[in-house]
Amino acid sequence: MSLKEWIIDIIIAVVIALVIVQFIRPTIVKHTSMEPNFIQNDYLFCSKMSYKFGHEPQKGDVIIFHSDLTTDDGKKKLLIKRVIGVGGDEISIHDGKVYINGKEDMQSYTKDGVTDGEMDVTVPKGKLFCMGDNRLDSVDSRSEEVGVVDMSQVAGKVVFRVFPFSKFGPIHNPYNS
Repeated sequence: MSLKEWIIDIIIAVVIALVIVQFIRPTIVKHTSMEPNFIQNDYLFCSKMSYKFGHEPQKGDVIIFHSDLTTDDGKKKLLIKRVIGVGGDEISIHDGKVYINGKEDMQSYTKDGVTDGEMDVTVPKGKLFCMGDNRLDSVDSRSEEVGVVDMSQVAGKVVFRVFPFSKFGPIHNPYNS
């Protein structure tokens, strides 16, 4: 193989890598708030473009978003949570149950099938109400530290799990099953 062919191959590889980085954000789960569906060290791909061009988040989507929480070294934390409500939805949490627009929400995908806390909130337009699947161990939209998530904070939609290999594949929305 000639030097010219090597250079062309390297340029093509760099261009492909740059295109992938523009559309996909790899991320690693660091905490337990999304158990049992996502566990520590799961390696995920997020689509940065899922909510561009008029597409809106749906109840049940798993998203990565920027929060005001900080890491030990002072950096802003990225959180992974499930969308429970979108703009205009009325969310009520009482007696361990979640109600969306007056209807009891399915919690079969959650770790314990119960949600702690008591609240009533109407999700403002352009915002998302998000919770972890491990409802008893999640800092999410129920807390003042996180609150409702503005669409501008969303870094991407989790679309694919790479690792562990036993769970390799696309991420399914439990509300679309």
